Amino acid sequence: MFTHAIVRKPGENFARGITTSNLGLPNYEVMMKQHEAYVNTLKFLGLNLIVLDALPDHPDAYFVEDTAVVTPNMAIITNPGVGDRKGEVDTIEQALAAYRKTIRIQAPRTVDGGDVLMVGSHFFIGISERTNKQGAEQLGGILNEYGYTWTTVCVDSGLHLKSSVNYIGKNRLLITDTFADCEEFKDYDTIIINETEEYAANTLFINNTLITPKGFPSTIKKLKSTGFDIIELDVSEMRKMDGGLTCLSLRF
Repeated sequence: MFTHAIVRKPGENFARGITTSNLGLPNYEVMMKQHEAYVNTLKFLGLNLIVLDALPDHPDAYFVEDTAVVTPNMAIITNPGVGDRKGEVDTIEQALAAYRKTIRIQAPRTVDGGDVLMVGSHFFIGISERTNKQGAEQLGGILNEYGYTWTTVCVDSGLHLKSSVNYIGKNRLLITDTFADCEEFKDYDTIIINETEEYAANTLFINNTLITPKGFPSTIKKLKSTGFDIIELDVSEMRKMDGGLTCLSLRF
């Protein structure tokens, strides 16, 4: 069960962040309302929130998940794969240091937290445009030292591994069709997302509740089979910036 989460307020210039989407220009006022709803949902689920101020020099900084991998007994501070995001990690390390021992990924190794999926004591590490093989190996070595196991997964589709695959409890993965036949996931039950609703794969499992993007009825129907409570949140503005529900917090 999670007890805490770190979030960061989006800056007024958040629309200057990195994106490949063609969904239109994001709106700051709408973003802030959506972010507030997200924060209130985490509080409703019993999490104590550490809310960090915006970083105007880093418009993507509210996607805090990319800056760290938090385990029950330590936190690994990443080295994000896009150069102008590397300046985000110092304040994250300061916040986490109050709760966990911190260890850093060292350049030229790169890791984005969005490529790291924790399932119990096992970690799947995506090799992507943001996380290189050397970064995955350093991360895996650290995890081994603390008793965890790990497997790499090649990410040829989507920004991050968790854009396409997420753990939703009871040995079950929510997964896009692109990754459904991956040998790495053969020991798990899978719920496969319809091709037209792939964005909904980025669903967040917190304390026996599923938080899922609003507007994906086929996915909702499939998630109801889990028996967990479901909360739908509008994340249209985050989606315009290539982000999603898991990106917006560090849970521990």
